[in-house]
Amino acid sequence: MVRLPSGRLVRGRGLREAMPSGHPPDFGVYLLGSAPPEFGWTSRWIEWPDFRLPRDPAYAGRVLTEAWERAGAERVEIACYGGRGRTGTALACVAILDGVAPAEAVAWVREHYHPRAVETPWQRRFVRSFPAA
Repeated sequence: MVRLPSGRLVRGRGLREAMPSGHPPDFGVYLLGSAPPEFGWTSRWIEWPDFRLPRDPAYAGRVLTEAWERAGAERVEIACYGGRGRTGTALACVAILDGVAPAEAVAWVREHYHPRAVETPWQRRFVRSFPAA
């Protein structure tokens, strides 16, 4: 679970791992190259191939903004298959929405989520340009 500077909580995870114990999310954002299965809760799919960037950056921005807004009152998760690159990139973008400076967001998410989050140079550039992406 990542606690954003505002206190909002967002769970990042890899879908290849078992679902964590506890309550399921109220809202999920799934960052995958192909459509995810039905999870049983409200979710959005961002078409986002592994090691790449979202196919529609504007849509990704809208969905990540929705996730940030919902995290104020709901259980939110953001997940890709492995849980590091795409998930870390998305969490860094959500941290920017929460007030973290774009130039500091990758380091912030590596400290608060996973030390190898945001795996590629183009993912780092995407974060630095968010939300203008």
